[in-house]
Amino acid sequence: MSHKIELQEGALLISDAHYSSSRTELLSLIKDIHSKKITTSQLILMGDVFDALFFEVPKTQENNKEMIKLLNEISESIELIYLEGNHDFNLKAVFKGAQIVPVQKQPLICTFKDKTVALAHGDFDIGVSYSIYTSFIRNTCILYVLNFINRLSNNFILNKLDNYLDKKDDCKEFVGFENYIKNRQLESFGSEYFIEGHYHQNKSFLFPKLNYINLAAFACNQRYFIVKLMKDNELVIDENRYVEI
Repeated sequence: MSHKIELQEGALLISDAHYSSSRTELLSLIKDIHSKKITTSQLILMGDVFDALFFEVPKTQENNKEMIKLLNEISESIELIYLEGNHDFNLKAVFKGAQIVPVQKQPLICTFKDKTVALAHGDFDIGVSYSIYTSFIRNTCILYVLNFINRLSNNFILNKLDNYLDKKDDCKEFVGFENYIKNRQLESFGSEYFIEGHYHQNKSFLFPKLNYINLAAFACNQRYFIVKLMKDNELVIDENRYVEI
């Protein structure tokens, strides 16, 4: 875990946009942040912002070059925190002005006034098999090999991946989600709030020692979130639906 960030009132959170050539809605929102039509002093990307972005595979950067350029320019004037997801990782050299939080350092423990808030993409504790898989797929050497094969095959691997992801239903209901979250023992991190994406459910649960918030996937309904302060220094995540200005 990492313990370095003060979560700011007015921070803007975006989760699971799965940006790609077939899902471009996020680009307009990022352009509005870049041009200051939408203002914030802290932009927090909660993972899976891109459908496929890996440093070791240059084609994924080429496919997303406009978005990458905008985010890098945004990071010059506001604090940009990027929690890596399972679709976008090994990004430190891609976004040099951002604070990159890999899965190994999630949840990111933040302070908000006198409260403690944990932030995560959401896939850090799914199980041993998944941990082995994520370690494998994030391995630099393996990614370089896959990139080499992809180049030799005229982008066959990436095209196959894109076709699969385009058909995937990212907006389905997770039946039994509350019990699943309850069994994860998230209270063990010692935070009053736990905010994550990954599951795309847009649901909140109040447990005895924890206020749990699962963010909506921007890919499903163009929702983004603003951190707000209520009485007694309580944190509220205000849901907004993006409409192009």
